[in-house]
Amino acid sequence: MTTQTAAAPSLLSSTEQRSAARQLTLAMLALGLLALGLIWRWLTPEQNDVSQLLLGVASVLVAVPVMRSAWFSLRYPSLHGITDQLIALAMLGAWATGDLLTAALLPIIMIFSHVLEERSVIGSQEAIHALGKLTRSHARKVQADGSIIEVDNGTLRAGDRVEVRAGDRVPADGLVLSGQASLDTASITGESVPVEAHAGMTVFGGAINLDGLLHIEVTRTGRESTLGKVIALMQNAERSKPPITRLLERYAGSYMVLVLLLAAVTWFITNNAQAMLAVLVAACPCALVLSAPATAIAGVAVAARHGILIRSSAFLEELADLTSLVVDKTGTLTYGTLRLQSIDSPLKDHGPVLRLAASLGSASSHPVSRALAGLATPEQFLPLTDIHERQGLGVVAETPQGEAALGRPELFNQLKIATSAIPEHDGPIAGLALNGEFLAWLLLADSVKPEARFALNELRELGLGRQLLLTGDRHSVAHTLARDVAISDVEAQALPEDKLNRVLKEIGNGFRPMVVGDGINDSLALKAGVVGVAMGAGGADIALASADVVLIGSDLRRLGTCVRLSRQCRKTLQVNVIIGLGWTLAIVAFAAFGWLGAAGAMIAAVLHNLSTLLVLGNAGRLLRFQEPLLKLNGES
Repeated sequence: MTTQTAAAPSLLSSTEQRSAARQLTLAMLALGLLALGLIWRWLTPEQNDVSQLLLGVASVLVAVPVMRSAWFSLRYPSLHGITDQLIALAMLGAWATGDLLTAALLPIIMIFSHVLEERSVIGSQEAIHALGKLTRSHARKVQADGSIIEVDNGTLRAGDRVEVRAGDRVPADGLVLSGQASLDTASITGESVPVEAHAGMTVFGGAINLDGLLHIEVTRTGRESTLGKVIALMQNAERSKPPITRLLERYAGSYMVLVLLLAAVTWFITNNAQAMLAVLVAACPCALVLSAPATAIAGVAVAARHGILIRSSAFLEELADLTSLVVDKTGTLTYGTLRLQSIDSPLKDHGPVLRLAASLGSASSHPVSRALAGLATPEQFLPLTDIHERQGLGVVAETPQGEAALGRPELFNQLKIATSAIPEHDGPIAGLALNGEFLAWLLLADSVKPEARFALNELRELGLGRQLLLTGDRHSVAHTLARDVAISDVEAQALPEDKLNRVLKEIGNGFRPMVVGDGINDSLALKAGVVGVAMGAGGADIALASADVVLIGSDLRRLGTCVRLSRQCRKTLQVNVIIGLGWTLAIVAFAAFGWLGAAGAMIAAVLHNLSTLLVLGNAGRLLRFQEPLLKLNGES
């Protein structure tokens, strides 16, 4: 019964499917014999022996799976095993008292109940299985000679190049080499709005190309891909045990002894066999046992739908009680890459300036040059000849318009080109000149994510009022960013051990911090925080491994979603525990006092199944949780 399948990490094996089918078949046959026995008793009351024989055969048919499950639970104790043992004892008690109707009907009801429970577990596993199918698809691999062959995406390796047409699924994580298209990433990042993919952009395997043609260089495949990590994390979360489940398991043995004592006292006081059997059945803790796993599985599934990966269902509870935020700067509150912030130039038309800067930038591997190269597409680059890259200074090259130079202020001193005053800027500055005439200063910086201020303010409203910016960057840069996102507490130039110590200090002062980061230097702090959240897009592998929660799309607005979902899960769990515990105690009390009547055991079994349905239904309500990302000012 459930003891043999509930803990399965994947869909039922063929052996388990055959076992479940046999149990269901026996239950149906027993139900037919039981109905025939009752009809025979009603039509021919004088032939009671025939009716008893039919009921006895029915009870023997279902006794085999019941006794086997009870024996299995004795060898391998579990919470579900308590139910199997109590039903087996109730069945033996019914046989001992000659109540063959109860001995037959009771296990039939419980077998159907177990099928229902297994269905709820398999449902979550099927969701993971369906997600896993996204990792298997065909790919159009581009050969060295330019020809294209269709292969299974499981054969792709990092460095391979693939073509993705409109309607195709992106076969693996990769970097867009050329082309432009709209991608549906809802199954991976939870973002309902299509993402515009273009050259230089990272894309996730499993996304669907809605239009256009993309050429992609594969960077990660299989288990190392983003979708592969999604599936692995969901499987880990599904197998993990919530704290309340571990608490129940600790006292499972004591619970069994208590139920047996209560049944014995009921028999001693009332001398009523039905009341004793009803106590055994009523005490089956199925609803209580299912309350935490059903809630956790629903919560993890909903989180994944929103692009949030939760490693363990225990963190759904931890997220609800956070009181502070410790956040990294680079790659977390900012993009982590240099971007053009402004242009200091007397020219009104900046178009030619940007095109010239991008063309020269494409000729160098320096980070500033790479950032400027992204200001135009390769098709817009000017043809360059006689290229000279001056180490640490910049690049000089011939263009159709004459000699051009791009680089640091020192480069123009060497070239004896007069420049305008160097603007004050806390970041990289590049100058641009053409034919000995200075054109512009290009000011670059690591841009703040547009949703950063909104997300942090949302967390303050959710109770995370204490917020600390913890970064290894310079003081001036850190304080400038802190003003932009309204964080008053800043610690800059922090080494990995400094970050760890600061997080531990927060915990020591009585706070429960959420630590958010993406880099290698954040891994210690992520592990030390009450909940560590890593940025999934571009985050370092060690940071992802250290985090408890991963935001696939790295959108900070999902931090608020994490907290709200966690609190909704906790409310649902509390209701489920009340239903499971309260309902069980109520039925046990009614059974002990004999208030369930002559058919007490069967009524207790029906009421027990009803409580299981209530718990599963209440957990299922979580699946309706939906939070679209609110648009920011300027978003279309």
